Amino acid sequence: MSRTTEASAPRTPDLLYSETEDDLRAAVRGLLADRNDSSRVAVRAEEGDPYDTDLWKALAADMGVAGLLVPEELGGQGASHREVAVVLEELGRAMAPAPYLTSAVVATEVLLGCDTGKAEVAELLGELAAGRRTAALVVGFGAGPDDVHLWPGLDGVLAGVADAATADVLLVPTAGGLYAVERNGAGVSVAPQIPLDLTRPLAEVTLDSAPGTLLAGADTTRAAVRRGLLAGAGLLASEQLGLAEWCLEETVRYTKERHQFNRPVGSFQALKHRMAQLWLEVVSARAAARNAADTLAAGSTEAPFAVALAQAYCGRVAVHAAEECVQLHGGIGMTWEHPAHLYLKRAKADSIALGSSGAHREAVGRLVGLPVPD
Repeated sequence: MSRTTEASAPRTPDLLYSETEDDLRAAVRGLLADRNDSSRVAVRAEEGDPYDTDLWKALAADMGVAGLLVPEELGGQGASHREVAVVLEELGRAMAPAPYLTSAVVATEVLLGCDTGKAEVAELLGELAAGRRTAALVVGFGAGPDDVHLWPGLDGVLAGVADAATADVLLVPTAGGLYAVERNGAGVSVAPQIPLDLTRPLAEVTLDSAPGTLLAGADTTRAAVRRGLLAGAGLLASEQLGLAEWCLEETVRYTKERHQFNRPVGSFQALKHRMAQLWLEVVSARAAARNAADTLAAGSTEAPFAVALAQAYCGRVAVHAAEECVQLHGGIGMTWEHPAHLYLKRAKADSIALGSSGAHREAVGRLVGLPVPD
């Protein structure tokens, strides 16, 4: 989960952004403003090819954000989950299609949970950190940290694997260990599926005695996969936060400009109440997401609770913000030309990704000793 050791004494979470994080945010936001046009995203998504390789190269390789979690000695930036959270906030805000969550977070964390002294693991981590390759963990995108299922071997079929159709390497957790399998290799078939969120491709993966490179043994594999899914779920909250912030800001901007009866519609009391309530929810979501990122960065024993709490709350807020964005934009919010539909679909898809909010609420209950209903 992290390279630091948690002290026995309770720690105070740091929810504020550092100067370094603010600088990183400005750089990522500037890049996305130049390279990520929402109308182009919608067209590419509709055509079934949402990822812009030039954008990914600029983010992952040129800016180096793909290697934030990877130690410097392995070719990465040696940063932490806090910096990754900032990147995901901006990717969520811009609705930028990129395999960042699946490759630079989940797959990278799984590999960091293995023996990084092993040549095959270190080499793959270095390639992911440099942006030369991407990887996808072959589990259903709805699987949460407490829902780790292993393949019986390098044979079988699994649907709903995020970014499997575009990844260079598939990480397959089996009962015999973790294997790296080339997506275009023998015995591998990846069939794209039609997802709700067209900006994050899903695929069905079929393995037929596929050759693979063993990266870790069986015992290490289960712990490594849980580590990857825990970090992924915790940092997904930051993507949901960025999405919700954009929806709120765009809705406030539009209701200030849109006039009815010679008044801005945003001046109507009913709409003021709705946006004020949404603002309170977004502020709370920011606290939950930042707490999850901070506990992951610190390697805190409280990380499972912080992650479950963030996912139980942030998913609902993102969906509410996107729904309000569509509704309060009136007729234009229902059109294909306006990007509100992209945000709503991403929010809905994210709400059941890496564990549903219900599953995370149950986890919160278990972790604090509350009885969970049957």
